[in-house]
Amino acid sequence: MKYIDIDRLRNLDRAEFLRIKPYPYYNSEGVLTEEGFQDLLANMPPLELFKHNFGYERRAGQAPHDRYSLEYEPGMPVPRPWQEFIGELRSEAYRNEIARLLGAKKVEFRFHWHYTPSGCDVSPHCDSSREHGSHLFYFNSKEDWDPAWGGATLVLDDGGRLDYNSAPGFDEFDAAIECKSIGNFSSLMLRTDHAWHAVRAINCPEGSLRRIFIVVVNPVSLFWKVRDRVIGKKIQRL
Repeated sequence: MKYIDIDRLRNLDRAEFLRIKPYPYYNSEGVLTEEGFQDLLANMPPLELFKHNFGYERRAGQAPHDRYSLEYEPGMPVPRPWQEFIGELRSEAYRNEIARLLGAKKVEFRFHWHYTPSGCDVSPHCDSSREHGSHLFYFNSKEDWDPAWGGATLVLDDGGRLDYNSAPGFDEFDAAIECKSIGNFSSLMLRTDHAWHAVRAINCPEGSLRRIFIVVVNPVSLFWKVRDRVIGKKIQRL
């Protein structure tokens, strides 16, 4: 089984990617092969593996991002298709294309899943300054998700005004661009101090979940490794 259609990334010109407004992001269908997407969709990790992350404090008073989360660690009991897919993500082919597009010399990855239930949202935020960016893969299909329930990633335009270390409301942005996220879509995002994004509160039936898998792209940095060790933060770098 082949999961990644690497040519989708190879054919993305970096100069064109950087010209995208309000900041570089690439919301596209088909970065995963259709067969690979369907195999992963049919074998999502079970909810009992996930931690309940609700009500935790965020930077600068931003509202909590309530959800179930699962951080990948080598050897964890996720279904076979996911083990194979993560193996492809760890390949030099994928790593080189992501590094090229995000303008990084060397990168390492973290992988995690988020499942979000009804009533929860993702408040406007920029990702951590330690990151080069992230690649979001969506795992809701037309058969299991109604667009009226919400759940789309919103790319927010702050006009270059807002401090990323703040907690703005949706009404403080000039525009909100809705990424396509139902079916075989993904979003690659370059992290900047104005790369704001969010998800409005979901309104779905009980038992339905917004499901997303995220590749977090970090620099290969001794500073962060030492810092994480000092504060006791456990991060799998792959």
